Amino acid sequence: MARIQLRFSPIIPTIASFLLAALWALSVFADWGLEAFCAGGESASTCSQRLGTVSTVSGLFAVLAACCTVAAWLLPWSRNDPRAFGRIMGAGVLSWIVAEGVLFLGGLMVR
Repeated sequence: MARIQLRFSPIIPTIASFLLAALWALSVFADWGLEAFCAGGESASTCSQRLGTVSTVSGLFAVLAACCTVAAWLLPWSRNDPRAFGRIMGAGVLSWIVAEGVLFLGGLMVR
């Protein structure tokens, strides 16, 4: 049985990781999350405080994602093995998605 291998450039998941990182950073540090979830009737300081807690939990996944992305490029065994690179980079992208999801769902709950 013939095995189909998909080859893709390592730059594609790297760009995806950087774009997700930028979205997360803007949501947390540039107050996009505050504008999105705390623009309603409650006092901004109370909502901001609760959103800060959500951002901290989301930040744990963001740190994991950043470490995976850096490890995929810096570890010699990962750079030399496309499968290992794909797994580590995939874990990084998945962690960014979880970080974004925690931030979004937590923001909805804060609202």
